[in-house]
Amino acid sequence: MSAARGRGPSDGAARAAIAVREFTGSARFAQALTLVAVGLAFSTHAVRNLIGTAGLLAALTGLVVLCAASLVARWRAVEWYGILPITILVFIGWCAASVLWSNLPAYSSIARVGYLVAFAFIGVYVALMRDTIQIVRAFGDVMRVLLGASLALEVLSGILLDMPITVLGIQGNIAELGPIQGVFGSRNMLGFVALIALLTFIVEWRTKIVQRTRAMLSLALAVLCLVFSGSPTTWFALGAALLALAALYGLRRVPASTRWRWQLALLITGVVALVTAWIVRIRIIELLDARGEFDVRLDVWRELSRYLNLNPLQGWGWVGPWPDAPPYTWIELATGRPHGSALNAYVDVYFQVGVIGALLFIALLGVALVRAWLLASTRRSVVYVWPALMLVAIAVTSFAESFALVEGGWMLLVVCAVKAARDMSWRDALVAGRPPGGGLGHERVERTNPST
Repeated sequence: MSAARGRGPSDGAARAAIAVREFTGSARFAQALTLVAVGLAFSTHAVRNLIGTAGLLAALTGLVVLCAASLVARWRAVEWYGILPITILVFIGWCAASVLWSNLPAYSSIARVGYLVAFAFIGVYVALMRDTIQIVRAFGDVMRVLLGASLALEVLSGILLDMPITVLGIQGNIAELGPIQGVFGSRNMLGFVALIALLTFIVEWRTKIVQRTRAMLSLALAVLCLVFSGSPTTWFALGAALLALAALYGLRRVPASTRWRWQLALLITGVVALVTAWIVRIRIIELLDARGEFDVRLDVWRELSRYLNLNPLQGWGWVGPWPDAPPYTWIELATGRPHGSALNAYVDVYFQVGVIGALLFIALLGVALVRAWLLASTRRSVVYVWPALMLVAIAVTSFAESFALVEGGWMLLVVCAVKAARDMSWRDALVAGRPPGGGLGHERVERTNPST
């Protein structure tokens, strides 16, 4: 009896450990964490304003711990070789190294790099634990909730109450047809999220993972938020994404033997289009009524150029969202308004981590886009179009906003980069003795049930 009593607690602890491992390693748990991760990443403004920065950091820390527990529980089920793009690791490593020369206090600089790493880790977790079709479904579900809540709160503020909701930064301009901010804090962020949602809903509709009625209503919701946001920068990204979608639609239907010629023709056409757009940029800005926003960005970039000459190679140190510290406060004083970023991801990363960091970021985005584009144009499943469209939207939006460097935009970039690398890795190809991507015969099969 004493022996039985001695074995009791240890047996109970063992059973509890097994139960916890099975729970954290289940597909349902991974599905729930993915929804929470996407929701938190794209609603940080609302969470921060409602429960404070400490509350947001606590929620983020809890999510990272749960993701780590789930990853450990499913460790053996993950194909680790060649899945993490070297470009991500090197870029994060350089940002971490910038702590050594940052002008911020060491603890603040380390915390800001940790914030970047946390969202990168969550993005890697989502990419590893969920198939592409499941990620599309998760983004679609979360975007429906966030855009629906944004539109409902705008109606409440601008029509029913006729007063702003200050705590969320909602000005209540929907009665004047915008611009509106929703739960995202700015019209440009709402426009960016609405664009991501619109492209996601299109992929959902084409892959038939949601009912047609739900898909049409979702598309209407995204278009409404896009129009009411009144974000000129988003229209540039929307035009580029729709052109990319049309190009991919055509490429997927040409014979594989001649597809490379069409890829080359598209590349040349794209370069010519970019050069032409740059030449007539003033006219385009006037047509989109974006002169005011362009002037604001130009003022910020002029001030940034004065400080870039002081630290061109290594930058001023990674900060992410701009802090209330020099030289960022000096730039705000010179421009006469507060700024949370350089309003251009490429300029922002150049300013923070120098020429080296900018080249690493461009390499990260460029390699991911090339991989995703090749996969989208060759693989049978329509779901492979989603990462390519997301990366096109991020690349174009980054010319006018810094969303790709923080929170939801950064996490989305990591998700797409990891998914593209997992299906088209040079390291994996060298081991397998086949070309990157492996052709259709080596295509990974997406699960047909996106809810598992």
